[in-house]
Amino acid sequence: QAQLEESGGGLIQVGDSLTLSCATRERTSGSHTMGWFRQAPGKEREFVAAFNWGTGMTFYADSVKGRFTISRDAAKNTVYLQMNSLKPDDTAVYFCAADLSPPHCSGSGCARRQSTYDSWGQGTQVTVSS
Repeated sequence: QAQLEESGGGLIQVGDSLTLSCATRERTSGSHTMGWFRQAPGKEREFVAAFNWGTGMTFYADSVKGRFTISRDAAKNTVYLQMNSLKPDDTAVYFCAADLSPPHCSGSGCARRQSTYDSWGQGTQVTVSS
């Protein structure tokens, strides 16, 4: 059974908005970090955004800052990625990730590293058409 369940991907037009969601059924500590990474065809997986449950701090890649917003619903153990003003360069498979096992990441540096996360979703395709 998957630890992280993603939804919300699809085919959209340039300038449109889309929201991804990622839920975990696992018991969480309340100090963990959940984030989003993406991988475009022929490119390496890269950090997009992250949310730390304990501090409420958010972290963003420069390429999405001001356009994407990460948020959470603590009651649902769900993190959302609201994506606005989408561009063709945003086309990628988006992966949700979480550091469910302690010690937990709480800062910007670790939130941006893939090695921080011990649980990953299957990925959801986002295609931005021009």
